[in-house]
Amino acid sequence: MLDCYLSMIEKILSLDELLGVREGLRTEGKSLVFTNGVFDLLHVGHVRYLAEARALGDALVVAVNSDRTVRELKGEGRPIVSEHERAEVLAALRQVDFVTIFDDVSPRSLIARLLPDVLVKGGDYTLADIHGREEVEAAGGCTVSLPFVEGASTTTIIERMRKTKSDES
Repeated sequence: MLDCYLSMIEKILSLDELLGVREGLRTEGKSLVFTNGVFDLLHVGHVRYLAEARALGDALVVAVNSDRTVRELKGEGRPIVSEHERAEVLAALRQVDFVTIFDDVSPRSLIARLLPDVLVKGGDYTLADIHGREEVEAAGGCTVSLPFVEGASTTTIIERMRKTKSDES
């Protein structure tokens, strides 16, 4: 049990550690897929999306917004789950090879340093709206927008929970 936990924690890397992994993958001729997001309440849309993203290359890194940036993006009351717990849950998924936490509203600078081979976002983003796209494509990589799973969102889950609570009152 402890070994499982330790191997999961070992998947959560700093940017410097991630850059080392990136260099190793390049040396081996392997591709890195990158995505990012809040991942506050993990749901079926996230799981399907991460599985599809992982299929696009040899390794998948998921960058998680810090608690501070989630509050800036989503407002007070978010995140519901702390950045370290969100990172740990993502690291437990077999399709996720690495997780990092970033503290900028936009992942652009992280993406520009890492330069993944494939940059992925959900279908709720147009290609023009994907931060880091220009940097990745200028370096020879590609950008992919995966289909959005309708009705599968953290906001929808929170709204259903609030409605259920108010119905019970």
